[in-house]
Amino acid sequence: MDIQAAHDVLTKHLKASGRQRATPERFAVLDAVLESQGHFDAESLYYRLVSNGVKVSKATVYNALDLLQECGLVSKYRFVDSTSRYEKAFGRPHHHHMICLECGDILEFVNEKLDRIQDEVCSEKNFKSQSSSLQIFGTCSRCKKKE
Repeated sequence: MDIQAAHDVLTKHLKASGRQRATPERFAVLDAVLESQGHFDAESLYYRLVSNGVKVSKATVYNALDLLQECGLVSKYRFVDSTSRYEKAFGRPHHHHMICLECGDILEFVNEKLDRIQDEVCSEKNFKSQSSSLQIFGTCSRCKKKE
């Protein structure tokens, strides 16, 4: 993954918006997101940054995540509980999620048929889509074996 390219996306977005500065804290949050594997919440990201010696507030982490979502570097989801979960979007293919209601596992999948259907529906309705997420809730194979 090209970290500099992600930095360039954020810098360009900040300049285009004209309302926010390119601060070291925002780039520290971006770097931590790019290092993340899988889904995470803002609190765990904040504690990881602080434990690595980054001087950042919780509010800055939350605001930076919103900013990173605006420019397409991060995706934000609400799965089972009310906590927002995030994942890096930069350099990743569009995908969907299956969420196990028993153990909480999140399984990602790519399906080109679903993407084509979405494109067709948007075209039929003259709708320009920015993003989408299909979430399927159920029971994973491991939990089904336990039953």
